[in-house]
Amino acid sequence: MTTHFITAEIDLQDSPVKLQKAIEAELEKRGEPLRWAITEVNTAEETVQVEAVVTQDAIA
Repeated sequence: MTTHFITAEIDLQDSPVKLQKAIEAELEKRGEPLRWAITEVNTAEETVQVEAVVTQDAIA
């Protein structure tokens, strides 16, 4: 198992619950999220930047 630091840009959602689900869905595409944080909100482009640490299974 390896850990990776990643960043992702997610579209703003109508509610905080929808935003959290969108962030978690995007991060799960890249591995198992250990922690994540919204580090920037761009109101002009209606996006948020997320930084996360995810784990991935090692490929043999």
